[in-house]
Amino acid sequence: MTSEQQLREKLRKISALFEGATTQGEKLAAKAAIDRIKQAIASLTKVEQTVETQFTLPDRWQRRLFAALCRRYGLEPFRYKRQRYTTVMVRASPRWSPTRASS
Repeated sequence: MTSEQQLREKLRKISALFEGATTQGEKLAAKAAIDRIKQAIASLTKVEQTVETQFTLPDRWQRRLFAALCRRYGLEPFRYKRQRYTTVMVRASPRWSPTRASS
């Protein structure tokens, strides 16, 4: 396992703790841990070159679902000026896959 994979696995486990927390203190501690791990992952991904991918989704609800899934996995969907509304662009590292990016 690479260090990025280990961090993503930790993030998945801490997210489960956050969702199952019963007290406010547990939630705050889990949230702080999630933020630290996300910062560590971001510092690792800044080193890698990103690849831009274009998706064409004709249905409004498909676009909204796709954007929500992208954000859940730490990707930021966007469009360039004058691009069609059906087009969604995403930047990610070439090694990125949804199974490794669980959060």
